[in-house]
Amino acid sequence: MLRVVLADDQDLFRAGFATILGAEPDIEVVAEAPDGAEAVRAAVEHRPDVVLMDMRMPILDGVAATRQVCERTTSRVLALTMYDTDDYLYAVLRAGASGFLLKDAPRAELVNAVRVVAAGDALLAPAVTARVLGELYRRGHPDPALAAAISTLTARETDVLRLIAAGLSNAEIAARRRLSEHTVKTHVGNLFAKLALRDRAQAVMVAYESGLVVPGS
Repeated sequence: MLRVVLADDQDLFRAGFATILGAEPDIEVVAEAPDGAEAVRAAVEHRPDVVLMDMRMPILDGVAATRQVCERTTSRVLALTMYDTDDYLYAVLRAGASGFLLKDAPRAELVNAVRVVAAGDALLAPAVTARVLGELYRRGHPDPALAAAISTLTARETDVLRLIAAGLSNAEIAARRRLSEHTVKTHVGNLFAKLALRDRAQAVMVAYESGLVVPGS
């Protein structure tokens, strides 16, 4: 069973998400939280696989709550918002969120998002991805510390990181480079360890912030 904590200050949204996810045979909603501080407490107590985190909540906003959840637990955070132009987009991914989904996403998309994020994959809605990459472009110069970290990777690991940033799955990378999927998983695991990454969402951010990948390339 995938264990989920729902964090949203609107009762109707929490009830709706709980109904949708609770109907799935492999998903269990273990706790609900009406604010960011309670979301952190619930994550620490229940150790869920995924926390669905609203961005605009009282006491502790979604960005701060996400940062604490990622620092204090191994739970993955799926950030939720009503708008694809939300100013929190870039900040919450930097805080450690594994994905970003609009609240009005179809039922099946929400369920799939929970499964994808629980599996360790990144999940970014297309409109969200464009916004985040635009923010990275506006930041200007690459982060020299991240660029130095990238230099510790082997040529193959660097290549795999570029392909992850392009949105390819392990299976797709294996097919493109004519490698076994097991070999790709090994490269992914090694580069994650060297760069101290939690998941593919962080890998995408590092690829762009280091200058390894340039928005629009």
